[in-house]
Amino acid sequence: MRIVGLMSGTSYDGVDVVAAEFAVDGETLRLRPLGHLGLDHDAGLRAQIQAVLPPHPTTIEAVCRLDNRLGEVFADAAARGVELAGGRVDAVVSPGQTVFHWVDGGTVRGTLQLGAPARVAARVGAPVLSDLRAADVAAGGQGAPLVPAFDALLLGGEDGPPRAALNLGGIANLTVVAPGAPTLGYDVGPANALLDAAARRFLGRPCDLDGARAAAGRVHPGLLELLLAEPYYAAPPPKSTGKELFHAGYLDERLAALGAPVAADDVLATLTELTARTVAAACDRHQVAEVVAAGGGVRNRTLWGRLAALGAGRWRLRTSDELGVPAQAKEAYAFALLGWLSWHGLPGAVPSVTGARTATVLGSWTPAGPARHAPPVAPPRRMVIVS
Repeated sequence: MRIVGLMSGTSYDGVDVVAAEFAVDGETLRLRPLGHLGLDHDAGLRAQIQAVLPPHPTTIEAVCRLDNRLGEVFADAAARGVELAGGRVDAVVSPGQTVFHWVDGGTVRGTLQLGAPARVAARVGAPVLSDLRAADVAAGGQGAPLVPAFDALLLGGEDGPPRAALNLGGIANLTVVAPGAPTLGYDVGPANALLDAAARRFLGRPCDLDGARAAAGRVHPGLLELLLAEPYYAAPPPKSTGKELFHAGYLDERLAALGAPVAADDVLATLTELTARTVAAACDRHQVAEVVAAGGGVRNRTLWGRLAALGAGRWRLRTSDELGVPAQAKEAYAFALLGWLSWHGLPGAVPSVTGARTATVLGSWTPAGPARHAPPVAPPRRMVIVS
């Protein structure tokens, strides 16, 4: 089965596109990567997304316009994915752009992703799976993170100490896989979310490329102390977060509380240290022996260097590329897997991760012609990447 997976994360800088082929061999699911690419959003679309994100006020008209514009963008991306797959796919997974994650007292009440899946289905002529988080939320879960289903299959099935999968997107999330124990996963805190907000505010750029400006700065102890005092870090999992908490206004409030200006490079250095420390603390808490990292943050040399230094002697740090999964496209491959699971009527959310009452089959299908029925298969127990 061939599936195109799309991913536009909390950094909202572009769409990751992958094509994957899945085949079942007994209890093993074989994933063959067929190609991936990244498509950058233009400045106008990034501004349009930012305008509807908290804490900005918005209108139903603005949401409707953005929903359909994103649908066109995702449709173009899906068409490129079909090309990667050789011109034919069975399904597309288009999870959409998260614009709000409604958390009330630690309980997720709702979640909203935009991206007009009907436009994607009309463009590529294949059924589209979207709205992947709502079913888990309806079952009492956080609706996030969803990538641990992929991590559990990829890292599981081996004896030894716990291993972790780390994603450094807008938000840093961690999956912990240990023999004989339920999979654990949660959002640790901001990765690129606050860094990118600071880059836009102080540098007039979408990001601090390679962490160069952070490397030129110094960690500001007072600012770091204020940032680390955030109650979210001490909350036990299951938990999830996003830019409804960690946004530009959040950073502005902490800077204002200092009562004295902080140089731009020092702000970036401090935010980099915040991510490194919170991630390292989570890895230490779970006593992992290895951390397999992916996401845009692995390209930030300053952040990568701090993580390696904090984990030295305790856990090995490497990228998912070493396991055959491109670090820049791992989440898109994970969503392709979730599409395969949903196609076969298998749960994609992990209750021990999201806190849901039961494991749910994820997403809503938008057809592109007659309904198709997949033959029943047993849930896989492991996954291997084939070349």
